[in-house]
Amino acid sequence: MNRRTKLVCTIGPATIDRVDELVAAGMDLARINFSHGTPESHAVSGERVRAAADAGGRTVAVLADLAGPKIRMGDLIGGSVELQAGHSFTLRPATGRVGNAAGADVGHPGLAGDLEPGDRILLSDGAAELRVIDSSDEIRTEVVRGGEVRSRAGVNVPSERLSGPALTERDRLDIPRAVELGLDYLAQSFVRNASDVVELRSLIGEDGPNIVAKIETRPAIDDFDAICDAADAVMIARGDLGVELPYEEVPILQKQLVRRALDRGVPTIVATQMLESMINSPRPTRAEASDVANAIFDGADAIMLSGETAIGRYPILAAEAAVRICRLCEADGGDHLPPGAPPQTDSDAGALAYAAAVVASSNPDVAAIACYTRTGQTARVLAALRPSVPILAFSPDTAVIRRLALVHGVEPRRCVRPSDTTERLGLMAWLVGEDPALSPGSAVVLVASTATPGTGPNLLEMHRIPD
Repeated sequence: MNRRTKLVCTIGPATIDRVDELVAAGMDLARINFSHGTPESHAVSGERVRAAADAGGRTVAVLADLAGPKIRMGDLIGGSVELQAGHSFTLRPATGRVGNAAGADVGHPGLAGDLEPGDRILLSDGAAELRVIDSSDEIRTEVVRGGEVRSRAGVNVPSERLSGPALTERDRLDIPRAVELGLDYLAQSFVRNASDVVELRSLIGEDGPNIVAKIETRPAIDDFDAICDAADAVMIARGDLGVELPYEEVPILQKQLVRRALDRGVPTIVATQMLESMINSPRPTRAEASDVANAIFDGADAIMLSGETAIGRYPILAAEAAVRICRLCEADGGDHLPPGAPPQTDSDAGALAYAAAVVASSNPDVAAIACYTRTGQTARVLAALRPSVPILAFSPDTAVIRRLALVHGVEPRRCVRPSDTTERLGLMAWLVGEDPALSPGSAVVLVASTATPGTGPNLLEMHRIPD
């Protein structure tokens, strides 16, 4: 059986021609960052992921990451400049001029009106810190902490200051393209509250991609539970979160948010700088290995690699390193793995899922739990309980199968659609009997339904793999 923690890899210049290697290394979900590239390159990335997954016989989902209201500087002379503490630096509305150590263009034309004297601005994920002196047509700042900043660097200001919409005009152009490409997940950047997610849902429709709400602002933390209810998954995006909040708060917030999402049965992705040094090094640091391990011990469904696989020198080694850490933590770190979500026994489906998890944990012969699911919900309910064995999720719907590639401990499998409800149990028994990963004599807990489609599971059976 496979590892239970899933791996998200960002496709970029370093991997667009090596997608098959990422799939072989263990990528479960491919991220296409719509902040970079062109519509044509995004389409090519999606096509190559689909082709590589089919060729490798693996299920790999595709996630489009919307740019969102990310503020960026314009181009800088020589590609980067070094800012010196105590010097002045001016951010100006787009003029088309190349910036230098004295100032640069900024992509948000109304930013000056959003800021007040004394506000803090961070450039390039905190590489330099500015303090606003005056903001009229231009934003005059003092460099509080110097550092090197690059062309197109991010400009982080307190999110509560921003007056712009959650979905930019660029996002509104990108959303229908992502839907047209048939992508499985859509990540929404800089979510501030649940209504932002609801707005995106209204644009893609109920049959559109699942929504991953990126948690990277203080307002999103304040409205986290409601965001979990509105979204299909959440991403703890530690990069922008760590520049909006004191960085020492981020590890505690990560643990708290992952736990709160797990308790609500919502999958989580922990992202940013997981193996950052592997952009230039063939081995991760010990601290990075511990960081990945802690995300697993926190209960995250998935960890994500960004620059490591998008622009790094060792993208395949980075993916392989993440997989190795996951496997070892799951195999030898059982005492540190968190308990699952509280059982939702107020419904028949929740009670049945809890019973399946209890049976699996109490019987050493049980090698897996298997379920038939039309929408993926049964598999997600089971996964939130964090059973001690893998979950084999069978569905005739390709879209459902791909979306389950993100969910902890779930091994999605395509199956034919049974002709009627009475055949589901027999179909699952046959499918698990044909699975080479299940040894003869082992047992599988089957979760199925003989009721009307859409009513949830109502049947539990212990099935023994024949010799």
